[in-house]
Amino acid sequence: MPPKVPFKRQQSQLPQTGPGIKPVQSRTIKSTSKKRDEDASTEVGEGADEWTTAKTLIKPPDQLELTEAELKEEFTRILTANNPHAPQNIVRYSFKERAYKPISYVDQLAIHFSLDGNLLLRDSDEGRRQGARVSLEAVLAPVESTVMEAEETEVKEEGSKEDIPTAAAEEAAEGEERPPQPLKEQKLTNQFNFSERASQTFTNPLRERACQMEPPPRATFSASANQWEIYDAYVEELQKLEKSKEKEKQKPLVAKKEDKPRGRKLTSLESQSDDVTKVTKAAKIVERMVNQNTFDDLAQDFKYFEDPSDEYRDQEGTLLPLWKFQYEKAKRLAVTAICWNPKYKDLFAVGHGSYDFMKQSRGMLLLYTMKNPSFPEYIFSTESGIMCLDIHNDHPYLVVVGFYDGNVAIYNLKKSHSQPSYKSCAKSGKHTDPVWQVKWQKDDLDNNLNFFSISSDGRIVSWTLVKNELVHSDVIKLSVDGTTKEGPEGLQLHTIGCGTSFDFHKKMDYLFLVGTEEGKIYKCSKSYSSQFLDTFDAHHMAVDAVSWNPYHMKIFISCSSDWTVKIWDHTIKTPMFIFDLNSAVGDVAWAPYSSTVFAAVTTDGKAHVFDLSINKYEAICNQPVVAKKKNKITHVQFNPIYPIIIIGDDRGHVTCLKLSPNLRKMPKEKKGQEIRKGPEVEITKLDNLLNLVREPANKPAK
Repeated sequence: MPPKVPFKRQQSQLPQTGPGIKPVQSRTIKSTSKKRDEDASTEVGEGADEWTTAKTLIKPPDQLELTEAELKEEFTRILTANNPHAPQNIVRYSFKERAYKPISYVDQLAIHFSLDGNLLLRDSDEGRRQGARVSLEAVLAPVESTVMEAEETEVKEEGSKEDIPTAAAEEAAEGEERPPQPLKEQKLTNQFNFSERASQTFTNPLRERACQMEPPPRATFSASANQWEIYDAYVEELQKLEKSKEKEKQKPLVAKKEDKPRGRKLTSLESQSDDVTKVTKAAKIVERMVNQNTFDDLAQDFKYFEDPSDEYRDQEGTLLPLWKFQYEKAKRLAVTAICWNPKYKDLFAVGHGSYDFMKQSRGMLLLYTMKNPSFPEYIFSTESGIMCLDIHNDHPYLVVVGFYDGNVAIYNLKKSHSQPSYKSCAKSGKHTDPVWQVKWQKDDLDNNLNFFSISSDGRIVSWTLVKNELVHSDVIKLSVDGTTKEGPEGLQLHTIGCGTSFDFHKKMDYLFLVGTEEGKIYKCSKSYSSQFLDTFDAHHMAVDAVSWNPYHMKIFISCSSDWTVKIWDHTIKTPMFIFDLNSAVGDVAWAPYSSTVFAAVTTDGKAHVFDLSINKYEAICNQPVVAKKKNKITHVQFNPIYPIIIIGDDRGHVTCLKLSPNLRKMPKEKKGQEIRKGPEVEITKLDNLLNLVREPANKPAK
């Protein structure tokens, strides 16, 4: 290996220039001969001393002067795995020590780059599994192919036994080795471009389902309003009012001349009111929608709620409170009458008055609907308190009302005015005492409207609407048998009976029942005005209500202030069932869906529901309806379709309650048997119960 020759800078190069260093003049070397060139290449040049001499460094004037110890001091920098950006002051609350404690461990890991790969180590568990799987598939593939070849050779040998003459050829064929067949490669699916058949279906684009309508017409309006324009508008309005007043004054004269009161022209005020009435229907619909949203929970309970706890009760039921109907101006008036509309099943009428003789003032007739429980649909104010009412079956817009002062009136809901269409007076034969009940009857032979009324004056009057006038005729005058009074000059006067309630037979129109204050019930006929068909000594106090069964033609029910409710057969003088409710009974009503279910309300604020087919001795529901014990319940009515009842009290409130499933039980259907439904089934069900009561009572009579 040749020795290393030190590198020398060529003389032709210029030395470095800098501050404090003089530039060296360049020297020319003349190449006169070959020998001199060689000497110049081997000998050191003349300016070599300047290159080898040490260079002096010039220090800046503001450089620090350091000692040798300071110059030799080492500054070390240690690299650690701690993250400089990690927080150092994290604290957490310790529930054990009830104080905030710093956290000693902080995650110092900072990931700068990460990449998930698909490579596996051969020595890993997953790599060994994949290798074993591939080798197993390679072993199984030739075994299957050899089995197939063996079967093919057997077939060929059987077909070619005759062609092979000697056994030597067979040995030669066996000795030959078969060439190894190449393994059939398994086709791998492209995992990056693979789709299942199920995923290749056509997906329809999503579309919005919304109500589309034409946009309402728009108009841009702009105007400036100042004091003069406002003043002119007021003056113009005053002129219109003055003109309308003048037309109103001239109207009677024009009506007399033309004699056409129905064909008069509308005044400006009436035309303005007509403009308002155009919006009333839309406003009523919006009001019902708002109420339905407000009472949405109650509406859902009314339609769908069925008390699941009835399954665990012993055939007892409950009443679920729904809505409470009340009107501000009828707060201090008692509910004296309730009646459902026969056509519109959600509409009912409420009569307001007072049963106290010392607190008689005004009255109100209100009609509510379950679609709007916050405000009445119709409002009629009366000068006297309303005691009873009834709605016509064929004309559901006609409401007949009986007043405390003895008058009767007919209200027409189709007419906008608040006054009754027809009303009795002293000349037309009004009652002298309060009218306790009114009932519509079928039209007479001349197709005139007809209704009956009963009063404390002992008269049962038939009222007929003839040529826009109420014509009356007395049907029966009640009198108490066996009681007489001495009149002037020794005359014997019969004591007049005070009628409180009555009800007409559902099939026999001429037959009706009359309840009195003396506690007796009379069976009367329209044909006989002088005598009664039968008399029942029913109660010890006034009969508050009497009602025929809607299914069974012989059965009726009565209730009284003597705390009892009694069920009668009008062919038998003694009651079939007697129930003591421990308080004065205000009203009783049969259920429209069953012949054995009825409800009664008492003055202690409770409602009682009975089902004779389940329990013949006690009520299956006793529930307080009014919160305060001072409040008295006055009336109850079943809805003809929905499983609800309405109850009125003496505070002017009407409460709507839903019957639980146990209170309206129907017979269960058995497999293979069809349950008969209808009035015949209800009649037989009630007959079976009455036969149990009739048998011991009829034995002594035989």
